[in-house]
Amino acid sequence: MTKVLITGGTGMIGSGISRQLTKAGHQVVHLSRSTSSSSEYSNYSWDVAKGIVDEIAFEGVEVIIHLAGASINQRWTEKNKKIIISSRVKSANLLFDAVHRLKIPLKAFISMSAIGYYGGDTGDQLISESHKPGSDFLAETVRKWEEVADQFQSVCPVTKFRTGVVLSDEGGALPKIAAPVRYFVGAPIGSGKQWMSWIHIDDVVRAFCMAVESKLSGTFNLVAPNPATNAQLTKSIARTLGRPLILPNVPAFVLRMVMGEMATIVIGGNNVSAKHLESTGFRFNYPELDQALKDLLG
Repeated sequence: MTKVLITGGTGMIGSGISRQLTKAGHQVVHLSRSTSSSSEYSNYSWDVAKGIVDEIAFEGVEVIIHLAGASINQRWTEKNKKIIISSRVKSANLLFDAVHRLKIPLKAFISMSAIGYYGGDTGDQLISESHKPGSDFLAETVRKWEEVADQFQSVCPVTKFRTGVVLSDEGGALPKIAAPVRYFVGAPIGSGKQWMSWIHIDDVVRAFCMAVESKLSGTFNLVAPNPATNAQLTKSIARTLGRPLILPNVPAFVLRMVMGEMATIVIGGNNVSAKHLESTGFRFNYPELDQALKDLLG
């Protein structure tokens, strides 16, 4: 049994990881902004902005999974950009300071990251982990996120998962993309040719659990082995739901007007390789998009 401390443990991904680790016999504790007596996990408080963390949370902890960070799904004003970056940097620094100060003998630090590291739009080029970082806001955010995770290398092995678009029926992008299709108003975005490197939520959870149990370390793209274009995704959703696609593509300029700089998330795309993760022996339960959507929407 391993005692695992998770930040962001009540979110969509964190909840799944917590359930799976507990099912496998591990002990899970959470660090949260607010503690709740109704939680099935021991829940300790921290306040990243004030630099405060309950030190009891670290007692006996062998692995930290760091998922917490402000959502990027908000308008990218200068104020919000600072919040998005600082929430990731300050939280990791707070964890590191506590581990160092309390002399916690960590065996692993596992950090969420994102394929945004490569930039919002890398065209058709197949992207591996050795690809250089991009130069836009997304890339800056993820690069700084990874830099603060890397400081844990002085304490223990570090794993960084550059995660793609996580498909789940409990939240995230899929319900928002599927809703217009379900109500007969769905359409591809922009050219529809931009790549979306997606992954089923179950495979995300399994990868994080594998990192806990096998002490997997290094940087890995956490995406399914078969990316899809935006048009392919939209058509696959329509097939799964039994809906026609009758409207023309949504023009990119309309999204830029509505979403501002954040439109990069849906207008751009990345064709990201999963081969490095597969080389560790990890096998995807949902390697194909149609298969994943049938499970989530069928």
